[in-house]
Amino acid sequence: MPATPAWPPRSLPRLFVRTPLSDDAAVALDPGQAHYLGQVMRRAVGDELLLFDGTSGEWLGRIDVAERKRMSVRIERRTRAAETLPDLILAFAPVKRAQTDWLVEKATELGVARLQPVMTRRTNSERVRIERLEAIAIEAAEQCGRTTLPAIAAPLALEPFLGGLGGRRLYFADEQGGEPVTSTLAPGPAAILIGPEGGFAEEERAAIRAAPGAVAISLGPRILRAETAALAALTAYMALA
Repeated sequence: MPATPAWPPRSLPRLFVRTPLSDDAAVALDPGQAHYLGQVMRRAVGDELLLFDGTSGEWLGRIDVAERKRMSVRIERRTRAAETLPDLILAFAPVKRAQTDWLVEKATELGVARLQPVMTRRTNSERVRIERLEAIAIEAAEQCGRTTLPAIAAPLALEPFLGGLGGRRLYFADEQGGEPVTSTLAPGPAAILIGPEGGFAEEERAAIRAAPGAVAISLGPRILRAETAALAALTAYMALA
């Protein structure tokens, strides 16, 4: 059957796999995925599902082996090409675990290309578990229909982050005020920087404002939580750019 907007149906299970996908490829699912499909979703030999590998788009596959701890899928055809995303980094000072998890999940849904934790003087989370954040991003991508995954970088201190922007525009959400976000954002390689719950220290704010390409933006008159500000700025960028 040729691919149409109504096919494959949206009710098909959708999984990320690390095996490169292509026509007629055989894909061995990991034990967790096999358990999920077989024991939770009650899928069996002959059932269809959607797979994506983060680079080649989305593919329709059919289960050809279904055992208690092993499941294999035979790829039949590609259903969607890999998506093209704006070249945007969302840089954020990590907050408490639940809020950071939520930020990563929603930023993935909104289409961010790269997530960069930035450690600041007032950052109240000293440890960032990249593997955990990657797992959250994978689950969000599976559910929202993304064909790529956001890159999640290791945490950086503020100074090396500012020094490694490579000429891209830096939109700095400054709680002390800046240009209205809706009239400032523009297409092109960019980074959005969101500070910690207590805000940036004065010397940090001065360093950010002095960085090449930095533009202070305002997200409105209210005081926003750090994770809310990150998603508000990201939503505005995606809508405008």
